[in-house]
Amino acid sequence: MDREDIMEMIKESNRSVTTGMDEKDIEHWVTIYVMGKEYRVPAVLTVMQAMEYAGYRFIRSCGCRAGFCGACATVYRTKDDYRLKTAMACQTRVEDGMYLVQIPFSPAQKALGDIESEEYDANVFLKWYPEIARCLSCNTCTKACPQDIEVMDYIQAALRGDFEKVAEISFDCIQCGLCAIRCPAEIVQYHVGQLGRRMYGRYGLPREENVEKRSKEVTDKKFDEEYEKTMSLETEELQSVYVEYQKTREVY
Repeated sequence: MDREDIMEMIKESNRSVTTGMDEKDIEHWVTIYVMGKEYRVPAVLTVMQAMEYAGYRFIRSCGCRAGFCGACATVYRTKDDYRLKTAMACQTRVEDGMYLVQIPFSPAQKALGDIESEEYDANVFLKWYPEIARCLSCNTCTKACPQDIEVMDYIQAALRGDFEKVAEISFDCIQCGLCAIRCPAEIVQYHVGQLGRRMYGRYGLPREENVEKRSKEVTDKKFDEEYEKTMSLETEELQSVYVEYQKTREVY
């Protein structure tokens, strides 16, 4: 299932929740287990929706609800399968016999440094994350990634000091932490990827001319008058401006 199909599935199942559900209209049911407790839920729901249907209220482990923020990491097993599986609760449909638990936060220490004082040198990865040298090349991190990112490949690129490759491969990382909790070498892969992206963005990419131009315009206070005018609007006036602006945009 590609990403567009997943998003369409989420949209459709959200509709069934937000518009209300009558049990007589539900054709298919599945049994799931949340923290060991059994629940019967509609088969069309995502894990997140099914837990809410069962009566759970999300205070943690819930963010964008569309697969982009990484807040709803889920670990589960299905009946007759020994494998421990990982996913995002908001984009994964429930299965019959699913035993699951939410992981609201993956404990991981993040190296704190100043990239402005770092040299654009291959050793920066080993300096801040020496544990990458323990990588077993087992690919468990890649198998755990709900974004289908080749996580092991960017860790290997980090070992080679290839900032561009680390940034390129890890670009879609949502930092859910599932790679780290499954890693037998106990590497915090998503922090390594973030370091690579920031270093490459700071030192590896040429300055964008349009950004330089806009920065100068801001410094020269070109937009101050319009900014002050916008900030002085009442709520209803601001809403009206927003509505008119939306009418000028093309929707694809």
